[in-house]
Amino acid sequence: MVSKHNSSTTDRRLIEDYLPIEAISAEARREKSVRQGHISTLHLWWARRPLVACRAAVFGALVPAGAASPDFVADLCTYPGPRDKVQEAQRLILETHAARLTAERGELVTVEDIEAGRAPRPRVLDMFAGGGSIPLEALRLGCEAYALELNPVAHLIELCTLVYPQKYGQPDPAAKGCAKDGTWAGLAAEVEYWGKWVLERVKAEIGDLYPPIYVPREGVNREAQLGIPALDAYRSPSDASRLTPVAYLWTRTVRCKNPACGGTVPLVRQTWLCKKPGRYVALKIDAEANRDKTPFEKKVRFRVVETTTERDLGFDPEAGSKAGNVACPFCGTVADSSYVKTQGQAGFLGFQAMAIACTANGEQGKRYFSADDLPPQHWSPDSLSHKHNNFEKPMGVQLLDEPLVGKAVDQLPSYGMGKYGDLYTSRQRYALFSFVKGVHEAEDAIRAKNYGPEQALAILSFLGLMVDRLSDFCSTLCLWNYTGGRGTKNTFARQALPMTWDFAETNPFNSVGANWQACIEAAVTTIRALPAGKPCEVSRGTAVRLPYPSTWYDAVVTDPPYYDNIVYADLSDYFYVWLKRTVGHLYPEHLSANLSPKKGEAVAHPSRFAGNARDARTGYERMMAEAFAEARRVLKPYAPLVVVYAHKTTLGWATLVDALKTAGFVVSEAWPLDTERPSRTVAMGTAALASSIFLVA
Repeated sequence: MVSKHNSSTTDRRLIEDYLPIEAISAEARREKSVRQGHISTLHLWWARRPLVACRAAVFGALVPAGAASPDFVADLCTYPGPRDKVQEAQRLILETHAARLTAERGELVTVEDIEAGRAPRPRVLDMFAGGGSIPLEALRLGCEAYALELNPVAHLIELCTLVYPQKYGQPDPAAKGCAKDGTWAGLAAEVEYWGKWVLERVKAEIGDLYPPIYVPREGVNREAQLGIPALDAYRSPSDASRLTPVAYLWTRTVRCKNPACGGTVPLVRQTWLCKKPGRYVALKIDAEANRDKTPFEKKVRFRVVETTTERDLGFDPEAGSKAGNVACPFCGTVADSSYVKTQGQAGFLGFQAMAIACTANGEQGKRYFSADDLPPQHWSPDSLSHKHNNFEKPMGVQLLDEPLVGKAVDQLPSYGMGKYGDLYTSRQRYALFSFVKGVHEAEDAIRAKNYGPEQALAILSFLGLMVDRLSDFCSTLCLWNYTGGRGTKNTFARQALPMTWDFAETNPFNSVGANWQACIEAAVTTIRALPAGKPCEVSRGTAVRLPYPSTWYDAVVTDPPYYDNIVYADLSDYFYVWLKRTVGHLYPEHLSANLSPKKGEAVAHPSRFAGNARDARTGYERMMAEAFAEARRVLKPYAPLVVVYAHKTTLGWATLVDALKTAGFVVSEAWPLDTERPSRTVAMGTAALASSIFLVA
């Protein structure tokens, strides 16, 4: 139950008194596994805080101590959120705010005055808004939400979660869509329509780059399966089944450093295809078949082995390269990491096809075929060479020549991958550019319809984010998920762009996942799950110079950069280069530079300070102190600053607290929230952020 509580401007806030931390932490961990409709599925942003934790922070910062029971707060902070509890929380926030306004003005202000617009709603600012979780929850709780962010990629994400869905409403199921009858069908329906419009045209243009596989039906002579070129020979519906490629599995290679051998050395780290109870499928490497060939023909063959137990495989699928160190399978000479780097920098790091994963209509699970069992057009389609003629002009976009720079990508240039275009196979690059071209063509078609310019901009912005999302599953840094799911893991399985020795190339038209259709569904379900109402005021700028008047905000709730843990600008460049090509001309003030802005980012990484760790710490503390001083300026007297923070070292914490003190704040409470699933990839490394701390000042 919620209790009514009159308040003065000096009251102690709920977040300073009590929060049901265990319940909120458990729900935050559960939320991490929720996919349908969650804003995290629209577009990746690193270390985005769980929505329920942000809801607790906003609610606790605005209502007084004792105003809500622990059970109510625990019920409120469940995902996606019980409507009745959210409405009750909105009412309590407005009642509290009306009491504070009455005390400030010396005249009665009622909830009805606020709802009628005669008095402002409580204003909440996130000055490091990132992926938009905090301002989204401020909107959900009925506040005036303000989001400030320096990074242009995050700014576009915020527009698509905090502005466009709220301005253009939820879809009307009875409407047919502007593209059909000239009426606005709601943003979700329009994004779905134009996403499929792009899909149809791109598939018609490049679908032949991902040809189906035909295999004999039951009862048909199956001997040809052993000698493959014949797998695709069964093209009659009467004697063949049609399989759709899900992903193509590759290994990087180098030439053996022993000149007497000269064989192709696969750098594959592991060869698992499927690892589930009762089904174990892996690739066995065979060097004998081609041992006596000439150096350029001396390549291993891959054979698919499937058993019901791991022991029955008879070999270790994980006995591959370690950090690029591996013995030549033909002569035993070790290709060490330094040699591999030298070969990469000389442009001699190659690819070899290993296997293909497929699905069949009406069947559960995937089928696997060795690359040696398939015709070459599956790996180097003849049509790709033809399409690459005059590659740049037909696309109408610039090639990916931006440099890979910064700590987040520092491994890659040492292997000869110096620009963003080096992160993709020819087929991946061509497919992504084809979707960029499809968005441009959609823009021409949308402009010809009866849309308002802002409605058109909203649709195109979502299409741009969808290209970004697809690119996350279409690089040579994507691994194969052999334990299940959609198959291809995304590029950013970690908060970096690490080197990979084997990778999965997804088919963007497959029916399992990691495809364009999944991008459409993620956008549509996210739009429909977002709260309606007044949009957030989203601005791009620096937190050290806030563009707001003094004593304006009732609370600042923010999630600042975590010292040196995550270098957001370096990571976001991966998406920036694609956004620039899809919608950059629509946002010239944000997407006209070569890469995302680095100079104004608050990060204590020595790479930003000529390698000097002391200067990095001093620079971070100075910027954070300036930002917190600005927060103090724009806050009303006695209004709280809530900082959501996570760092793995005491140095990071000490630096942040020193910045708060320098800005004139006093920390009044700290709440630890365990928000991460233990099984997360990053949780298994040294960069784990196992807990978030709410610092109240």
